[in-house]
Amino acid sequence: MIFFNKDEQLENLGNGILDATWAAFPTLARNQIALTWVVYDPPVRVNTGGALTPNAFWDHPVRGFTYRGVERIYPASVVKLFYLVAVNEWLEKGMSQISKELERALQDMIVDSSNDATSLVVDILSGTTSGPELPIGPFETWKYQRNIVNRYYQSLGWEEMETINVCQKTWGDGPYGRERAFVGELLENRNMLTTNAIARLLHSIVGGVAVSSTRSQSMMALLKRPLKDLSSDGEENQVTGFLGGGLPENAQIWSKAGWTSQVRHDAAYIELPEQRPYLLVVFTEGKAQAKNRDILPFVSGRVAEAIASL
Repeated sequence: MIFFNKDEQLENLGNGILDATWAAFPTLARNQIALTWVVYDPPVRVNTGGALTPNAFWDHPVRGFTYRGVERIYPASVVKLFYLVAVNEWLEKGMSQISKELERALQDMIVDSSNDATSLVVDILSGTTSGPELPIGPFETWKYQRNIVNRYYQSLGWEEMETINVCQKTWGDGPYGRERAFVGELLENRNMLTTNAIARLLHSIVGGVAVSSTRSQSMMALLKRPLKDLSSDGEENQVTGFLGGGLPENAQIWSKAGWTSQVRHDAAYIELPEQRPYLLVVFTEGKAQAKNRDILPFVSGRVAEAIASL
């Protein structure tokens, strides 16, 4: 079962937003965008720091709209959200210990989207390290260990996680040595996510039920993005050119963006004054789309308008 209920009102609004987007960006093909949008109707049960037990939270119905939400797409840095939750699970279970370096890496992985920080996090999660190619036997063991995060998400029993792949590091120049062998000759083993899977994970964090309420709150603290304090211009800024770029200044956003020369993505939980809070995940693919810093803010602005009409 998908975690949200499909709903005619959101279906109409969502399709209208997509039509407006295609009209505004004629080069955006129908198969170059995927979207999942979840609305929290009153009485709101999210961002409370875990006021509900996990069972009560998951029983609380939410409604949503999705377009191509089950398509497997290369997620770029949005995968870091999955590593963030996994590390918190490991810490909670005593499988890893917190250290100053791990804390610094988690902060830099989420706030600045550092690939080097992510590399350390993946090493800690899997007990593996990058390096030269390995002989067949040791490499099989190494690969098995590297798939531990996949096994964790499979163990949750969520339908949305059945098709995902989250086992690769994120790179600037790309993988070398055993990492290159692991991703596959044709990159067939690269990370793959769906907007529905990301929405479900973010929903659990916002609901305060990802690992524990305390850990969910600490993850939310890392994901919070100031809309006004745009400390860095250019691509490193995860607001401009992403979903935060389409919001009014009095909005609040918790998000994790991802981009390469081929994709531009964002996943966000958003609160607008006096409106229903909502969750929005938008993926765009293609070289032209990846460069375009207007598509995600456009979609985000239209969704914010639609929320005001509910």
